[in-house]
Order: sequence, then C-alpha cells, then structure tokens
Amino acid sequence: MNQLSKETSPYLLQHADNPVDWYPWNPEALALARNEDKPILLSIGYSACHWCHVMAHESFEDAATAELMNRYFVNIKVDREERPDLDRIYQTAHYLLTQRSGGWPLTVFLTPDDLLPFYAGTYFPPVARHGLPGFRDLLVGVADLYRERHDEVRQQGAALQRALSQAVNQRHPSVELGPQLLARAVEALAERYDADNGGFGQAPKFPHPTTLAFLLRRWLLSRGGDEVDLKALEMLAYTLKKMALGGVNDQIGGGFCRYSVDDYWMIPHFEKMLYDNAQLLPLYATTAITTGSALFRRVAAETGQWVMREMQSPEGGYFSALDADSEGEEGKFYVWTTDEVAALLSEEEYLYFAHRYGLNRPSNFEGKWLPHVYMEYEVLEKQFSRPESEIRQIIDMARNKLLAARSGRVRPGKDEKVLTSWNGLMISGMAIAGRLLGREDFIDSAEQALAFIQRELWVDGRLLATSKDGHAHLAAYLDDYAFLLDAILELLQARWNAAQLRFAGKLADVMLKHFEDHDNGGFFFTADDHERLLERLKPFADEALPAGNAVAAKALGRLGYLLGDNRYIDASQRCMAAGSGLVAQAPVAHCGMLAALQEQIEPPRIMVVRGEGQALEEWAMALAAHSDPRTLGFAIPNDASDLPPALAIKSGRDEGPVAYLCEGIQCAEPVVELADFTQLLA
Repeated sequence: MNQLSKETSPYLLQHADNPVDWYPWNPEALALARNEDKPILLSIGYSACHWCHVMAHESFEDAATAELMNRYFVNIKVDREERPDLDRIYQTAHYLLTQRSGGWPLTVFLTPDDLLPFYAGTYFPPVARHGLPGFRDLLVGVADLYRERHDEVRQQGAALQRALSQAVNQRHPSVELGPQLLARAVEALAERYDADNGGFGQAPKFPHPTTLAFLLRRWLLSRGGDEVDLKALEMLAYTLKKMALGGVNDQIGGGFCRYSVDDYWMIPHFEKMLYDNAQLLPLYATTAITTGSALFRRVAAETGQWVMREMQSPEGGYFSALDADSEGEEGKFYVWTTDEVAALLSEEEYLYFAHRYGLNRPSNFEGKWLPHVYMEYEVLEKQFSRPESEIRQIIDMARNKLLAARSGRVRPGKDEKVLTSWNGLMISGMAIAGRLLGREDFIDSAEQALAFIQRELWVDGRLLATSKDGHAHLAAYLDDYAFLLDAILELLQARWNAAQLRFAGKLADVMLKHFEDHDNGGFFFTADDHERLLERLKPFADEALPAGNAVAAKALGRLGYLLGDNRYIDASQRCMAAGSGLVAQAPVAHCGMLAALQEQIEPPRIMVVRGEGQALEEWAMALAAHSDPRTLGFAIPNDASDLPPALAIKSGRDEGPVAYLCEGIQCAEPVVELADFTQLLA
C-alpha cells in the first residue's frame, strides 16, 4: 500500500496497491523530492483512460519496474480531472519539449526544486516497440541524464520556463470583432467537414460539441437562406444524424462514447464521459425542436434517461465517467454474438433487429457485433412492406430485452467522483432538454444536482472542485464557476427559483474578485489565492470542454442584462476584448468565444412573464418551447419575492398574466393577450 490509499479519486485509488511508492501531488511529496534531490516522475491520467490502464498493468504493477521507479524518482500520480490546472501546464510543456500533441497517460520528469520538465512523453511500452523506448530503459536513461548532465538539464529547464512563459503570456492586441468573423468560421469549418460521414477531420473522430453548438446558434439566429447559414445547418444536422445512428451512440442503453476510432462513427473508444453527454444532450434537444426530427428527439430523451439511470448519485450529483473496459476487455459490456441476441429475441424481433443493426452482416468488432444502424426505418418499411410504426415497435421491444439482459453483465468501472464543472455542464444540458422536450424529470434531475453542489461543494463562500463519498476538496477553477453560473441561468428558464438567482450572483462576484485579470481583461484558470504553479493560465481556446473564458463572457453578460448590473456586462466585454486577437487569428479554435461574440453583437433579449395559476403555466409552456438562443425566458409567479427591479413587475391583472420583452437595456410595452405573446415570441 502506497501513499494513495487515502485519496478520493478513483483513478488514484486504482494505483494504491501498486508496488510503486506513489504520492499524490502535495507539499509532502514535493518536499521529499527537494530534500533527496530526486527528480519527480509525474504520471497524469484518469480512471476511464484505456491506455492508462494498459501502462499500469504493464509497468506500474511490475515489481522490477517499480523498483527502478522507487530507486531513482519521487513518483507522483495525478488525476487530470481533479487537477486540470496541472494537466494544462504539463500538457503545454510536453508540446514545447516534443513538438507533438500530448494525451493520457502523460509521463513527465521534473526537476525537484523548480518542477520544470526535462523529459516528457505519453504512453511508454515495457520494452522498446513502435519507435518508443522501453519504459525500464527510459527510467535508467533519465536518471543518468539528471545525475550526470545536471547543468544541461538546468539549462534546458530554464529555456523551457522562458518558452512556457512566452506561450502563456504572449500579448495579442485587442481587435474589433464583427459578424464577418462568424461567416469566416463557418467557411473554415466547411473546409474540414467530412461530407460523407459528418464531423470534422478523420479518425479518431471526436464530436466537437462546442463547434456544433456554434453552427446551431449561427443557423438559429439567422434562419436565413444564404449559403453560409444553410451550410451551417447541413454540417450540424448531418453530423448529429451520423453520430446518432453510429456505434458511438449506445444503441441499446443511450449515451455517447468519447470518440470513434473510424471515420464512420461505427466503433467507439468505449469510455463514456459525463462532459460529452452534457454538451450533446442540449444540442440534440434543440435541433429536434427546431427541425422537427423525431430521431434527434429520441436520442436526446435516451441520453437524458441514461444520465439519470446510470450517472446520477442518490444524493443528486452526477458521476464523472464509465470505463471503456470490463472484465479486462475493451467494449465487452456493449458487444454481442448473434447467438446471444437470437436467444433473447423472438424470430420476428431478431429479423428486424438484425437488418437494422447489421447482425446479418460480417461482425464489426473482434468477431462480435456492436449495434450500428445500417438500415433506416423507411428502408425497412419498403423492404418488408410493413408500416414503419409497427417495425419501430418491434425493434423497441427487442432493444428493451437486450438492455435488460445487458444489465446482468459485469459493468464497466464507474468514476463516482462529482466534479463541479462537469456537473455545471450537465445541469445546463438537462435544464435545456427538459424545458424544450417537456421533461419535468430532467428538470428535477438538474435541480437535485445543483442542490448537491450548494450543499456539499459551496463552503465559506467559495466552490470546491470535486467530491466523493462525502469528502469535498480542492479549490475550484474558472470552469467550475463559469459553467455553474451558465447552468443556473438555464435552469431558471426551466423553473424559476429566486434563491438560485442569488446564488448565481455570488458565483459571479467570486469570479470578478478572484479570477479576473484586472489589468488586461479575461479570467485566469486558477484563483488569485490558488497554489502557485509554473504559470497562471488564461485559456480562451476550446478543448473537449468549452473555454472557461468563453462561458464566463456569455454568462456574465446575460446575468448583467438580467439584473441590470453593469459590473458583469463590463467584465464580459473586457473578457471578449482580451481574447479578440486570438479569436481573430483562429476562429475555429474559439467557437465558444464566437458564441459570446454573437451575444455582444446582439445583446440577449429577456422575456419575463408574471402571473399565477393555470394561466401562468399556459404562457410558461409557450415560452419553454421557444428555442431562439438570443432570448432568455423566465416565467415568474406573482408571489415571488426578492427580485431585481427588471423582474419585479407583477401582472396586477385578475384575468391573466402579463409579459414584457427587454432588449439590452430597453423594455417594450407589456403584452396581456396570449395570442400577442406567441406572436412576440415568433
């Protein structure tokens, strides 16, 4: 048993029984390295990472390898989901050292006194292969390098520090961003678009939900017929369709895997991450409502149901991830033999299921079948001369039988830590999907998650980043505050709660006090009282998650207009100005910032409905079904108290509600007839 046994991260606990004398990243481990003048072997990964498991089995569980690690290094294991600050810094350092993109597991060797990397890589095999050195040989070589060429290591470290500082602190002059940049971004995405299979680029194919959200927003705001707008809709809808029909979407149980290993979205890397599904859920729900797609509506519903069934704790918070592996095999939980399926289904069910999902074709995964839609319902209807509605019913019965049978299998491991930032994304997703699809259970789920965060992760006026088994810790990051603030603004549109609005104001105030760059605008990833690291990053570019600065700019602007508070609007505008040079250089890498830009070009409209009883519910339903991204809609009972002035106007009418629309800082005349209200929404 090493030093990880008392940690809360499931990833760290997976390594608690390794013969490696692992430490978590803490002052004791760093002091030990300094005192013994031993370099640090820093290993960063996460619980659902397949190659992290492979390297652990091959090297960290091997006694001979562990002996070398313990002899030459102080070994520190980090969960990148708990410590994204460390991961961002050392991924950047890896790129500067190797000129290659990083990934997980990330393996970095640091000098003990200044924590600067002098050698870095990702996965290393136990013996040399595929152009990679064997890990044991690497350990000896790196130890010799540190001991025998100490001055060179120091010089390289100093050069890396300068390069890292320059990369992080490079000043990009503020430029004026206009609508033409949005069209440029769509055109640039079109150049990368895979017109055959949907998505952008080649395998491995990632969903890129922030990019898709930008395309959706572009189309919704225009609804025009110009070529750019139609291209945005085409890329969005076709990509969503191909993912929905592919194996990357769990055709039996719902929920999306992290990425596809092929161009066709057929075979995924089987891990399921909360953050992917949190972003895809509202995309499918919104596109379903605006295009009338029954497929997208079904996928949104199944994704939300999967979240509540498998990813929400009894206490309310959302868990982080499901592993790719079960029983030591990747994808074993999700794949089938034809004999297994035939034994569970009637002859009629098997016939239609096999044609739709490819069981009548050669196997697509190591001699087994992962369900992937080969024949759409209209094709089945023609081939079998049977109504589509009947075929759907038969296949749904088959899917339910397979889901029940699959539930008896050994499940993939679940990372049950609750991350504030990822929960913010999912609260937002469930609130939007619940509102648009009329799913009160989705909204209930989102409220339970927010209540958990307020109860367990809001301590002494500050957020904590992670919680597991009743233990919350680690100072929160920009993403935690920005994503949660954005989520509350979405949840308030699904169901009004004045206490939640007050909480949103508290989050925003902490962001302005502890995260804002008061000299240059924008927000740092870590707070001003956070542990001091090599650099204090200020990210504007999207990764798997939208950039924290992008979400902060959008959410603060919205909150400012909602409350009539210029502090938040000004901070939003400073943030956009700080990132404008980067956005202008590479708009496609900053789709989150482009969404915030759209709201600066056209400030959000705020629609408020005040009333009571059944009449208010009727107006609220009309408001809830509205999907204009420019409009924030709030249905507030007359008896609601402690409201900001902009929301405090009551109907004062016995015969029904009143609605009023504000654009920016100007409000229109109230509307008192439902027909006029629906026309105003249109």
